[in-house]
Amino acid sequence: MGYIHSLESFGSVDGPGVRFVVFFQGCPMRCAYCHNPDTWDMSDGKEMSADEILQKMLRNRAFYTRGGITATGGEPMMQMDFLIELFTKAKAEGIHTCIDTSGIMYTGTKEDGTPEDERIARLMEVTDLVMLDIKHMDENAHMDLTKQSNKRILEFARYLDSIGKPVWIRHVVVPGITLQEENLAALGRFLSTLHNVEKLEVLRYHALGKVKYEKLGMDYRLKDTPQLTKEEAAWAEEIIRSYWK
Repeated sequence: MGYIHSLESFGSVDGPGVRFVVFFQGCPMRCAYCHNPDTWDMSDGKEMSADEILQKMLRNRAFYTRGGITATGGEPMMQMDFLIELFTKAKAEGIHTCIDTSGIMYTGTKEDGTPEDERIARLMEVTDLVMLDIKHMDENAHMDLTKQSNKRILEFARYLDSIGKPVWIRHVVVPGITLQEENLAALGRFLSTLHNVEKLEVLRYHALGKVKYEKLGMDYRLKDTPQLTKEEAAWAEEIIRSYWK
């Protein structure tokens, strides 16, 4: 059984085509701008089986012919065994599979190039696309922003490159935090070392999650941070791409 926060039947921003989106419960990251803090604690999720989830998707299968299923969260790779089961059954149905992940669950790569956690290799066998969220290139700034190091995330990106797994990179640009030329240039240079990146998504920081924090009685660390403008987002993407060669 998996612990699931919610399901979205017709997602349009979580991978190619129309997606059936599964929001997994549980996340070790504590991103300051997270708009789903109610997914952090795994015990708050609803127990569901892989078959139950797929049955809900297959009822409307015609809508997903050019899309598929996306696992997001929370952090879906926290529930590795369940995710493998879900995607294995999805692939048996000919469904395109996508993971939206921070990569924080990657534990390292062995000398032979395989993951220390062999389940990750099994997961990648039934995963068509990885959307990897890179939060910040500077480790200290990443720690402050998410309460986690970025070392495992960058190592996961390198592993995905080594196996040729298609990747979309996502990067949230936040005024005063990631809207800095040094960070954006570092991301561009890092992308230049990879050969499997199919798409870059520069995501604008917004404060829509502030209301949710208030309802949950939680402090929102970025309450005084302005939302990113379209012009700032365009500048940020231009900087990244100028160093991505």
